[in-house]
Amino acid sequence: MTAQPTTGGTTVTPQPADANQGAALLDELHSALTRYVILPSPQAVDAVTLWIAATHAQPAWAHAPRLVIRAPEKRCGKSRLLDVVEATCHEPFITVNASPSAVYRSITEDPPTMLVDEADTIFGADAGSNEDLRGLLNAGHQRNRPAKRYDAAANRVESIPTFAMAALAGIGAMPDTIEDRAVIIRMRRRAPGETVSPYRYRRDRPVLASIAQRLNRWLRADIAMLEAAEPAMPVEDRAADTWEPLIIVADHAGGDWPDRARQAAVDLLAEAAGNNQGSIRTRLLVDCRTAFGDQPAISTTELLRKLNADPEAPWPNYGKTGLNASKLSKLLTEFDIKSANVRFPDGTQAKGYRASDFLDAWTRYCPTEEGDSSQPSQASRPRSERDGLTLWDGTSRPNEASDSTAWDGNSRPTATSRPALTCIGTGGTAGTATSPATDTKGVA
Repeated sequence: MTAQPTTGGTTVTPQPADANQGAALLDELHSALTRYVILPSPQAVDAVTLWIAATHAQPAWAHAPRLVIRAPEKRCGKSRLLDVVEATCHEPFITVNASPSAVYRSITEDPPTMLVDEADTIFGADAGSNEDLRGLLNAGHQRNRPAKRYDAAANRVESIPTFAMAALAGIGAMPDTIEDRAVIIRMRRRAPGETVSPYRYRRDRPVLASIAQRLNRWLRADIAMLEAAEPAMPVEDRAADTWEPLIIVADHAGGDWPDRARQAAVDLLAEAAGNNQGSIRTRLLVDCRTAFGDQPAISTTELLRKLNADPEAPWPNYGKTGLNASKLSKLLTEFDIKSANVRFPDGTQAKGYRASDFLDAWTRYCPTEEGDSSQPSQASRPRSERDGLTLWDGTSRPNEASDSTAWDGNSRPTATSRPALTCIGTGGTAGTATSPATDTKGVA
């Protein structure tokens, strides 16, 4: 920060050259997104806008949130959204055909933004050759998590940075280790009557790139201020780590963006929680609780019968003959739950489980929704306290730098009236009626 000037002995509070610059830039980027892509909700548009902007200030962040763009089928607009992200983010680095060594060597203290299309192929059962890239995507969410490699020529162990923001587009869900660190956008195909402008690389990308340049100049001018920011967060724990860069950018921009950013965080996290059945072990705990009912104990045979009888549960297909006693025991052992000889009220005795042994796991991993209150919001702890980091001194940061109508913020539907999830197909397909000549000013 520069010293505050004085006039006649009175301290004058410094003001930005253009107090509305940040909000106007975010509004312009918001307009560009909605011109080429139909996103699931207004909150999703806000989140993607803020994520793209945050890529331009990566040296300021303690965490590098992932952007997961997922859809149930092809032609849901994932690649088109990735095109717009590529044109507007900071130094895009597309990793589809890049070797792991090339990716690792491209990450510096001021990292590029990694873009991965068809990311579902990286995490499948037959994707063993992508182990290094998977490790980088998992580790790179937080600073000070370098990859270690032995350099035989130099006879030493080398630390390779992994910290970089990344956008991943693919069909279906990503692994929990990725989605737990991500802003998740669930795309769908466009509905009849929904139209967007076709995206043409040579015509449209230069205009989008100019937005990126202005975002870069705006945010890079205040890297030290962004790094020191400690915003009040509407969420906690890892979700707060993931959303903090986006909230800081929104606060820095001003206008109605601070409120919109926090609303987007709450709504998208609630949506992700509502669509997430959890891991297979967590699902087992929930189903076991249903099988127990009010019984204090249940035999292994009866528990397996109830679990395998549910055609919508994964258990009938868990192996050739469904879930068996051995697999059940192996899954529950992770929660320190073990079978034992149980005597039942009718005097019989058999191998089984006691409900009391499940209580701790049920409380910790699958609390009942009834009466379950959310954690209170609170401001993040100082980043130096959370992560042991020293604030960046700003001496080596790069020196890089509308007329579109700003969204009034008054037409967003409530959570109960939010429109159905929709999205764009490929550019120029049937139904694309908007002419470039009628586009918002400056993006013809």
